[in-house]
Amino acid sequence: METTTATTEIYERARQSRDARFDGRFFVGVRTTGIYCRPVCPANTPKSENVRFFPTAAAAGEAGYRPCLRCRPECAPGSPAWAGTSTTVQRGLRLIGEGALDDGNVERLAERLGVTSRHLRRLFTKHLGASPLAVAHTQRLHFAKALIDQTALSMREIAEASGFGSVRRFNDTFRKTYGRAPRELRRRQDEPALSGALSVQLPYRLPFDWHTLLAFFRDRATPRVEQVTGDCYLRSVSVAGANGIIDVRDTGGRLTLTLHGIGTPGLFQAVQRTRGLFDLDAATTDIADVLQRDADLRDLLQVQPGVRVPGAWDGFELTVRAILGQQVSVKAATTLAGRIAQRYGAPLDVKVEGLENVPDRMFPEPGALQRAQLEHLGIVGSRAATIRRVARAVTEGTLGFGQAQQPDEFVAALKSIKGIGAWTAEYVSMRALKHPDAFPASDLGLLRAFDRPGRERMQPKELAARAEAWRPWRAYAALLLWGSNTGSGG
Repeated sequence: METTTATTEIYERARQSRDARFDGRFFVGVRTTGIYCRPVCPANTPKSENVRFFPTAAAAGEAGYRPCLRCRPECAPGSPAWAGTSTTVQRGLRLIGEGALDDGNVERLAERLGVTSRHLRRLFTKHLGASPLAVAHTQRLHFAKALIDQTALSMREIAEASGFGSVRRFNDTFRKTYGRAPRELRRRQDEPALSGALSVQLPYRLPFDWHTLLAFFRDRATPRVEQVTGDCYLRSVSVAGANGIIDVRDTGGRLTLTLHGIGTPGLFQAVQRTRGLFDLDAATTDIADVLQRDADLRDLLQVQPGVRVPGAWDGFELTVRAILGQQVSVKAATTLAGRIAQRYGAPLDVKVEGLENVPDRMFPEPGALQRAQLEHLGIVGSRAATIRRVARAVTEGTLGFGQAQQPDEFVAALKSIKGIGAWTAEYVSMRALKHPDAFPASDLGLLRAFDRPGRERMQPKELAARAEAWRPWRAYAALLLWGSNTGSGG
């Protein structure tokens, strides 16, 4: 992927000034040293004629550059270079993030995406400057390097957690990339390892409003499954066959994720899901560039800069929660979700040091709700039946929540279930599939956001027409508008 002259000039100015807004948006290859750096690297700034720009770390690695040990590219915020471009690339990256290329089979990945492997390689090269295998390799490498720096895990555990398959392959990769063994890198680290083997740091791009995200989750936290305690988010999770609790806190410029009851095999998946849960890789600059063209959204961006779309840990759980929220308040839906968890959720007994009250229930699996008598919990009969139908569809395999599927196809599949309308389907697509352009135009909170004295309330068709100018970031516009109406947003 070649950068245009205009883009190169922007990148050069950002590199010269070490502009943190561009951290993770591109990487700098230094021809004289053979390394690639973040634009904020503290090392002496190389001459312009000696640098080359890359849209992703994978592109720099595939071009033969090795990661800088000083600025540590693995610590950069997630790259949004692909955001808003090819949906196939977006879906492919999500599958790679789930380990789809751990076996190196690009043909199988392409088949899952409904394209040829040749076309998939062409798309990745166009949008990311690197092949799918190079992207997967860089992902594993960076994750492993972060674990070496941040944890006390053994090299065998790190190799397993980062998907290398064997310690030998892990060691060979690090010697080839860094010119030294992984153990030597740990001895050379600038910062001491964090206490607790399964605590890792997740960088994010500023601006990032942790308290606004916490408030969103606090209002919707399913009792005994999720909770917000002070500045800490906790929830029960199931990862790699183990049930446990994630503990997420903001530590300034990054989130610290700690796993309780989850072993090393589930670490990478937990990290990826947590990044999605808090939308850490949002293309904040691109989003603002589009949304600020609307006068009303421009004003809201001043109040909520760096808006994020809260994700969902589990798509089925979110769908149940969205059904419960049809035509009732957020508080009422949250109460009903708690009753379902209490009655049908599996118990969980995991301790979190320093906290007495922590989540002690898993949200029920679809199989547990296929025939559940939810009416006894105070749930309206029609919604109880809808929940059972969704649970049956998931159990039978006719409905899934994998982020790699086409959003339009997912919305159509969800709407085909009796009791699911456009609002629910778009809301679930927005949060569970992380579709940046999902938009529930019939939502009362969105319509109410445009209420003005003497003006009739905006109608869904009118809002949908206005929202065309917000593509491909309509989900972020929705969050901005919901933020102007306390209690709105499912």
